[in-house]
Amino acid sequence: MPWQAEHFTGAALRRQTRAARICYGCHTMKLHLHTDAGLLLFTGYGDDHVIINGERHAAGLLLSAHGVEPAPWAGLGFTALNAAHFEWVAARAPDILLLATGTRLRFPHPSLTRALVEARIGLEVMDIGALCRTYNILAGEGRKVAAAVVFDSAT
Repeated sequence: MPWQAEHFTGAALRRQTRAARICYGCHTMKLHLHTDAGLLLFTGYGDDHVIINGERHAAGLLLSAHGVEPAPWAGLGFTALNAAHFEWVAARAPDILLLATGTRLRFPHPSLTRALVEARIGLEVMDIGALCRTYNILAGEGRKVAAAVVFDSAT
């Protein structure tokens, strides 16, 4: 019989939830997070901030294996991005750049990202939530990935 919440009550339900079990049909899979203690990962996010290893950041940044760097676009919105910002990222030489464009998906003009193309750096554009999840997976696999976070400009 498939796992269903109504089969567990009280302490049994709390133990089941605490164990982070996911059921597919009749099989149960236990999930465990194994990470390098020194690995910086996104642990939360909102429309106007990200949380990296428990520390809240509310300004534009670049996260990579080298650490958290305040970005030259900090305090600016998506429309203020320019070619120099992407040249700054290219100088850090990731294999792939994940670009969060705020709460909605917006693509930079190709003329702005020329430095990435010339450096053979892949670019993936996404919203903040998708960036956090994708970065954590790729960084956990040991990939040379960087996450550029651009927040929506204040109105």
